[in-house]
Amino acid sequence: MRYGHALREEVRSPGTTPLIGIYDMYSASLAARHYDGFFVSGFGFAASYYGLPDIGFIAWPDMVAFAERLRLAFPSHHLLVDIDDGYVDPEVACHVVRRLELSGASGVVLEDQKRPRRCGHAEGKLVLPLEEYLEKLQLVLDTRRDLVVVARTDATEEAEILRRARALAETDADIVLVDGVRSAEWISRIRKVIGDKPLLFNQIAGGRSPRLSLSELRDLTCQVAIYSTPCLFAAHSAIEAALRELKASDGRLPDAGAPGAVGVRAATELLEKNISRHHSRPAQPASL
Repeated sequence: MRYGHALREEVRSPGTTPLIGIYDMYSASLAARHYDGFFVSGFGFAASYYGLPDIGFIAWPDMVAFAERLRLAFPSHHLLVDIDDGYVDPEVACHVVRRLELSGASGVVLEDQKRPRRCGHAEGKLVLPLEEYLEKLQLVLDTRRDLVVVARTDATEEAEILRRARALAETDADIVLVDGVRSAEWISRIRKVIGDKPLLFNQIAGGRSPRLSLSELRDLTCQVAIYSTPCLFAAHSAIEAALRELKASDGRLPDAGAPGAVGVRAATELLEKNISRHHSRPAQPASL
């Protein structure tokens, strides 16, 4: 399957394509019930895999291995992978792009930050000189075969945002992302300078950008929306609540048969789907 081609066709279809940020295989298993596309968020992966903030700790072999596991379990989902700054070196970025494409990724996001890097919605971001980033981006574009490439800028000064957005739109990148956009009005300004190049909007709870619906983003001509952290932050809240309840009940587990409760059978049935997607007939449920 040409995964890049499939995502490219989805982006060209009417409306705004949502890609849900997942941080491990279990969150992906749940997200797959509701959405056809994943975003492998650097924020979520750094938090889940390392227990560290999104400031450049991710090692590329770990990200490639995660993408391989995702593709094996979800053979038909769109899979957009955050590769941060390409792990600093342009040749490393190209190597990672080759590995991810062989692993079945649909696309990558390459940013113009320089080290020390930050989450796109944090303060203190630094960006490479535009020419240096464009050279790295061009090497990645020359390396990919079918992979979708999202060119991302983390510029924060108004004139520089527009200058870089225009420059990114003039490359062969498939999609442009200006991270940390602060208003719908600014989305419209960016749209004007990038012409008909597809535009991606990144939403993160508590971040800089406004909370916009898919209908609102469609009206703003944003072709893609990534939701970096809904699964991670929902898990944070749910785990806190479950452990408070466990402590309050003197260690007695809640009734797994109660409405909305999850027990070993429901979890196993969810995970069995990650095997059965490869079979022409449904897998037999495990006996419990």
